[in-house]
Amino acid sequence: MHRRRVMFSAAAVAATVGLVAPGVAHAADPAPAGSSRAAASDAWVGMVKRTKGAHTMDLSTWVSSDGIDVFDVVVDWGDGQVSAPGTSVTDEFLDFSHRYAKVGTYKVTVTATDLRTKESVTKSEDVLVAGSEFTPHTPTRLLDTRDGTGTSSAQPVAPYGTTRVKVGGSSGIPAGVTAVALNLTVTDAAADGHVIAYASGSQQPTTSNVNFAAGRSVPNLAIVPVGADGYVELANRSAGTVSLVADVTGYFAKTAASGFTPLEPVRLVDTRDGLGAARGQVAGQSTVGIQIAGRGGLPAQGITAVALTVTTTGPKNAGHLTAFPSGQQAPITSNVNFTAGQTVANSVVVPVGADGRIDVRNGSWGPTDVIVDVTGYYSADGKAAYLPVEPERLLDTRKYFWEVDGQDYRYVSVFKPDVRLAGAVMNATVTNTQGSGHLTVAPDPNTSAQYGNSTAVRPTPPNSSNLNWTKGDTVSNLVQASTGKNDIVDFWNRGWESADLVVDLFGVYAVN
Repeated sequence: MHRRRVMFSAAAVAATVGLVAPGVAHAADPAPAGSSRAAASDAWVGMVKRTKGAHTMDLSTWVSSDGIDVFDVVVDWGDGQVSAPGTSVTDEFLDFSHRYAKVGTYKVTVTATDLRTKESVTKSEDVLVAGSEFTPHTPTRLLDTRDGTGTSSAQPVAPYGTTRVKVGGSSGIPAGVTAVALNLTVTDAAADGHVIAYASGSQQPTTSNVNFAAGRSVPNLAIVPVGADGYVELANRSAGTVSLVADVTGYFAKTAASGFTPLEPVRLVDTRDGLGAARGQVAGQSTVGIQIAGRGGLPAQGITAVALTVTTTGPKNAGHLTAFPSGQQAPITSNVNFTAGQTVANSVVVPVGADGRIDVRNGSWGPTDVIVDVTGYYSADGKAAYLPVEPERLLDTRKYFWEVDGQDYRYVSVFKPDVRLAGAVMNATVTNTQGSGHLTVAPDPNTSAQYGNSTAVRPTPPNSSNLNWTKGDTVSNLVQASTGKNDIVDFWNRGWESADLVVDLFGVYAVN
């Protein structure tokens, strides 16, 4: 689409957008680089590009010539689509907008045809769409400070110290990736604290990714921006040393790959009652296969990776769970770490095998029940691309609200101007827990206006869980949540006693 905008003076507008002023064309004026001259005129084309959302490009263009001429202007967007022509006189802006189906780099060509002489002038420039799409990666360990994997020496991270994870250019991951899905595990912690993951070269945020207590092994998935040098920084925010492990399951880049489709949470597997798997605990050192494609709102074909919450409950011994694509051997990575009797949940992004299945291995020597809830999937047909945002704390009931009562909820708005959202990447943390419980996250059916005028109806939470806790715990987990129709997400305390809730935003999935 396009619309006309009269330019008061070419020099004034160029100064506003930071370009070299084109001025009023004269016979001796040189055409800018990338422009082509019509044979019998001194006309040339200028353009200003602006990305909006994950897929959308806005373009302002104008034609300068040696007289007052009228031009038909057409934009070839480089993806096989051409705009409807617009008509402009010399030094008059025309605005166009286009949504690309997939992210990537495209060559945009503007052609202006003089209606009097029928001569044309063109200008071409490459444009890079802002969104990133996902490429699954075989679960691989990139960092283990216990044995020196990914570091120069085997030693724990010092109190309030940092370590780095090489992502771009490591283990077959290309340089230039924008974000990475890492399962972070804290172990051998000497004191309580939390870990912050962030892009190398950026300022350390005040948000958190993994919260841990001394002596426990605690995992959490993180989707983290990657610095220009290909690294991610991990900061130990505790007064004691910690060992850190980082396992990769995929990465995001500004090239066409797999887009995301969020789902309202659906339970796929519960071995306690035989849902989606054999009834009964998964034996130690054994694997349970899970059908992903064609279940729980998932398509039967085309899924490359799936976003899950994997929970262990009732384990007889300490151990860990590992999720991986079917048809492969179990990797040395882990997704959920637990002690005997503990109920622990963790978000997982796992590649899906060619048969539409994944496997979950119980690495403990004793049996445990396994629960799997799906929250979304990646596929070539997925419409939403990832946009990292500056880490932002959306909610902290310790400071601004009362704690969340048992069987009650809080909602957060994830509205972003000029961006149509499909989902959000957040970290949810519960603390000051007065009893045992679990957290359920789902899109809210109400609008902000309904909450503002007190006409909102109480939503119904789904039968799923995102994190579990016992009295006195501080527990966090990554949440990849659908934002629904209204860009509002609910966080339900499904326990019977109150708890404080902290919600940090790290990115969004956008469809425009």
